[in-house]
Amino acid sequence: MSVRAAVVALCLITGLWASAARGADLTLGVSEGTSGGLDHGRVIAKYGPLAEVLGKALGRKVQVVFAREFSALEEGLRSGRFDLAMARPSDYPARAMRDHGYQFVASARPEGQCLIVVREDDPATALAQVKGRRWVMPETVSYMSKFCAAELRDRGIPLKGETVSHVREQGAVVFYLQQRFGDVGGIASYSGAAKDLGKAKLRILHRSVSQPYFPLVAHGRIGAEQVRAVQAELTALAQSEAGRNLLKGIGIEAFDTTTGPRLKALPAWLES
Repeated sequence: MSVRAAVVALCLITGLWASAARGADLTLGVSEGTSGGLDHGRVIAKYGPLAEVLGKALGRKVQVVFAREFSALEEGLRSGRFDLAMARPSDYPARAMRDHGYQFVASARPEGQCLIVVREDDPATALAQVKGRRWVMPETVSYMSKFCAAELRDRGIPLKGETVSHVREQGAVVFYLQQRFGDVGGIASYSGAAKDLGKAKLRILHRSVSQPYFPLVAHGRIGAEQVRAVQAELTALAQSEAGRNLLKGIGIEAFDTTTGPRLKALPAWLES
């Protein structure tokens, strides 16, 4: 190889190294589950400020990618196409940690619960008193149906032994109870249905254990030091007015970086 050719080759390699150091844009996959109803443009606008915070910590530009369907979310996590992902329901990020090489970054506050609800005029005052009644739950494959079933199993009420109607939307759980098609139902604490219980003349009989909500996970190619830098930026958000406005814009109160072990344990709890 001539000296000139060697110099050209060295310049090309150096250029590639510099490009790799600068890095291509990172992707933040976002899923709001079935309760979102946003289009891609509105999701980018909603989560763009968060992507800027992540990009500041990582030294790379972060692009928001909307995973409208669960199949797109699953594929993006399975293939590693998402460098970062913030998604609900929480079992998707949890399984990505277990199965696809992702690592915990943070989850949102407040955490999620299954709320066991009855009509206001129902005489029951304790969970044990509704065993053997007619149950109404979200569809069988949904996260909240599995969440409620796991909670009830731990409380001595396995739903396999109960009379259960499964409905597609959590709003339909409320409707079934109002119309007396069922006696007791399960809904998510963060659902729209939970916000209007008083108006619907329903009350909370039992609150489940809390589980991490709306987790943010990062692929294993994001280094541990980078993850710590992101966590520092996220926990600092609640300390400034601008940060609190960002959090309010995505519908959460704060980020919690301590819930990783519980998120990791979530799939086994749901599936046991």
